[in-house]
Amino acid sequence: MNAPVRRVAVAALVLFGLLIANANWVQVFHGDSLRTDPGNTRVLLDEYERERGAILVGGQSTIAKSVETTDKLKYLRQYPRGPMYAPVTGFYSLIYGATGIEHAENDVLTGSDSRLFTRRLSDLLTGRDPKGGAVELTIDPKAQRAAYEGLKGQRGAVVALDPTTGAILAMATSPSFDPNPISSHDIARIRRAYNQAINDPDQPALNRTISNTYPPGSTFKVVISAAALQSGYKPDTKIDCPTRYKLPQSRKELENFGGEVCSAPQVTLEQALTKSYNTAFAKLGVSLGEESIRRQSEAFGINDQPFTVPLQVAPSSIGEIQDGAALAQSSIGQRDVRLTTLQGAMIAAAIANQGELMKPYLVKRLLASDFSEIDSTEPKPLNPDQPQAVPSEVAGQLTQMMRSVVERGTGTAAQIPGVPVAGKTGTAENAPGKQPHAWFIGFADSNGKKVAVSVMLENAGTTGSEVTGGKAAAPIAKSVMQAVLGIGGGG
Repeated sequence: MNAPVRRVAVAALVLFGLLIANANWVQVFHGDSLRTDPGNTRVLLDEYERERGAILVGGQSTIAKSVETTDKLKYLRQYPRGPMYAPVTGFYSLIYGATGIEHAENDVLTGSDSRLFTRRLSDLLTGRDPKGGAVELTIDPKAQRAAYEGLKGQRGAVVALDPTTGAILAMATSPSFDPNPISSHDIARIRRAYNQAINDPDQPALNRTISNTYPPGSTFKVVISAAALQSGYKPDTKIDCPTRYKLPQSRKELENFGGEVCSAPQVTLEQALTKSYNTAFAKLGVSLGEESIRRQSEAFGINDQPFTVPLQVAPSSIGEIQDGAALAQSSIGQRDVRLTTLQGAMIAAAIANQGELMKPYLVKRLLASDFSEIDSTEPKPLNPDQPQAVPSEVAGQLTQMMRSVVERGTGTAAQIPGVPVAGKTGTAENAPGKQPHAWFIGFADSNGKKVAVSVMLENAGTTGSEVTGGKAAAPIAKSVMQAVLGIGGGG
């Protein structure tokens, strides 16, 4: 064999070797990611040949199911209460793959999860048609309905939690979208519905509960209060409350919302929270210092770290604090402080649970196709190394102060007759020329049941009203709390 032929042969062998190596690299190292890629239509086409498992709430109430068809694709995905549960279920699309729980628990729903191996083997041996497993969620249907209906006509989000376990009882956003047309078998209809949802300026496909962060405004004063109590303050400790507060290292002055004048030059910490005095908390935050506030924020889960429920949750953060002026503004929930609506509920839940912060979760149980249980979620602290966001004594003091907010302060619209309700309102500036966001976080307990709730309404306030968070968001929170507690008016 002459030299040119040898060189060609060697080159061909090298190329063939590289081809084999690449194929093995893709299959071994990228196989799982390709298989779980929501846009991999080859995998989806195979999945349409078997019945996909149901997504359930409230025991056996179905919010996602597969029905048999007579067209090319054997099964069609349907969502009986589409927009109400869309932020949770997501969609299961022939073109755009899966989102929400449809994506997060895809292996169980398709029946490919390793925990369903015995069931798959049994189906193979007996000749039964293979089916996917079911996913039972923690959502309380009455709470979800109250949240969804409370949000109608507004842009915003509601989250409700069981403080003792971290179970998510409601996760609603507005506006929402209908996942049914995106999950249909009509290609033109799928594209039309998807593009409409994605391109709508109101962003109906955005899960505002966990995928977006917002300035929390005065609800963040609960975190500052917690830091103060852990630094030796008491609810009756007097703090300065100037009419106007000159920001450190700045020529700017801060005033109370709507130009309100403090009731006295000094007020108690409880009074400052009850009336939500900006000047008092800005000066208090500067006195406490950045380290104290950042440490307390991290204890509540505000730590720049994403986590899953199993849906991905955007990280909440207090941002960079460059100087005293930034620290003062951050202490009233402005500047670079950003929280998810879920994070707001987590703060309230930790206080309601005697200071222990539980990890939020959305999946209660995983079931085989015959509804036998294959797995369940065990409640656990968000941070096992530091389960207490605050000591139980401090949680009790914060509860007292937050009840004062609802009983005689800015949150009276959240009152439930005969039930002690604790809460904090917020009115958060967010962009020049836009109305502030309206917030309410709080909790209630009755007859052994507890619920923590967070309501965020985008641009729902008007700068001329006294307490926009209390007027706009608190009534929705009240309705959701009533639904969970089984009290008239909430369901």
